[in-house]
Amino acid sequence: MENAIKKEKQCHFCVNNIREVDYKDGHTLHRFINSYGKILPKKRTGTCSKHQRKLAIAVKRSRVMALLPFVSR
Repeated sequence: MENAIKKEKQCHFCVNNIREVDYKDGHTLHRFINSYGKILPKKRTGTCSKHQRKLAIAVKRSRVMALLPFVSR
């Protein structure tokens, strides 16, 4: 298995043709935060740079509106 070719991750938003990341869509945003409530890096999720920046802003807005938790407890 040392010669196995790794499949490159693709951006969820580019593949599904989602233009804007909506902060009110908690189910989608929940995929991009870990169990502690931290935003996952683009290397782990496979999102492109453009959508990762929009994703971070959307998660932060969603936290302020109390749609996502700041921390898990």
